[in-house]
Amino acid sequence: MKTDIHPDYHPVLFRDLASGKTILTRSTATSQKTETWEDGNEYPIIEVEISSESHPFYTGKQRIMDSAGRVERFNARFKNFGKSNS
Repeated sequence: MKTDIHPDYHPVLFRDLASGKTILTRSTATSQKTETWEDGNEYPIIEVEISSESHPFYTGKQRIMDSAGRVERFNARFKNFGKSNS
């Protein structure tokens, strides 16, 4: 690897705001906020809106959406699509 061309890769805490879970990993991202981790060391912390801890794809907990109303609107909007005007 060439020296002095790569960004600094260091330990960072990521906190999922939806679930409250915090993980320690390595990243090039940084933050002015810091927090003390379980090992007693202080690391920069980055707060994210969603992660695998709270994303419905990973948790298996899907939100129920009003799909019936959406389907009806779609069908009403495109009911004549593809039909000839003659």
